[in-house]
Amino acid sequence: MANISDYKIATLGSHTALQILKGAKDEGFETICICQKDKKRPYESYGVADQIIEIDAFKDFFKIEQQLIDQNAIIIPHGSFVAYLGHEKVSQIKAMHYGTKGILEWESDRSKEREWLLDADIKLPKIFDNPEDIDRPVIIKFHGALGGKGYFIANTPEEFHSKYKKYEGTEGHEEFVIQEYIVGVPVYTHYFYSRLTGELEIMGFDKRYESNADSIGRVAAKDQVDVGIETTYTITGNVPIVLRESLLPQAFEMGDRVVEASQKLADGGLFGPFCLEGIIDPMLNYYVFEISARIVAGTNPYVHGSPYTWLRYDEPMSTGRRLARDIKMAIEQNQIEKVLG
Repeated sequence: MANISDYKIATLGSHTALQILKGAKDEGFETICICQKDKKRPYESYGVADQIIEIDAFKDFFKIEQQLIDQNAIIIPHGSFVAYLGHEKVSQIKAMHYGTKGILEWESDRSKEREWLLDADIKLPKIFDNPEDIDRPVIIKFHGALGGKGYFIANTPEEFHSKYKKYEGTEGHEEFVIQEYIVGVPVYTHYFYSRLTGELEIMGFDKRYESNADSIGRVAAKDQVDVGIETTYTITGNVPIVLRESLLPQAFEMGDRVVEASQKLADGGLFGPFCLEGIIDPMLNYYVFEISARIVAGTNPYVHGSPYTWLRYDEPMSTGRRLARDIKMAIEQNQIEKVLG
């Protein structure tokens, strides 16, 4: 029988790396953290990395990839892989990779993402193909895992063109989606689907703390106008949520449908951690505006587990530890190929 001592867990030093590496160590794995120079201190301080490999920038990942292959390391993807490497580069990774690489293409392209969610019968906000069609509040979102950076709200075509001027022609802002702005409570649902057990789990919920959208209420409306404050949505942190219990069946059903629909998109489909990101309106309609097809930073408040993982496991179980356990089970059952893609 294969042994977990034959493998190591590796990830980029960013996003959810502390949680991933801590969870891997809790499950008995040796860990590797790939850090940008001068950014290794958190991983040393918290003692989560048995080995730290420094590179100048995350785009230099492929320069050290052979070191990972030589150590039989399994790469755990997170938002920084998508943001700094892009799904095309991720698809070229030769080291063992947890999760289906092909599914990240559907996450990275908002048009493909919408096609996927519609096929899963998920309620989505209206999309405007042309700025001239804007007839209600909309939010403009740029493609890729940018953490909300640069998103802005417009109410009319004129306001769109005025605000977009400062982004026009700049890298990373060429492609965007114009999405209906739904008023309600942001709720991000953290899921885990195991190909080994065939079961979907809800790991927890969060909302993002966005600058300056979540602090602008401290400034009087008159002062906002006087100083010309524009609302921005750059994510700075995450706030835990316990969802109204009567909404849990709906959340499970949504996750089931997303997994089922994913199996038509890429060989292996979606498995491991993922997140549906949306808004619950006053009528308790759950509108989903985005899916993250890998672990999300909203799981970071739950390094010791969430109320939901305590119900199921009765022991500390972060999403990072849950995926390490999935890998451990696969190794011990000689089914490692089921968790690689």
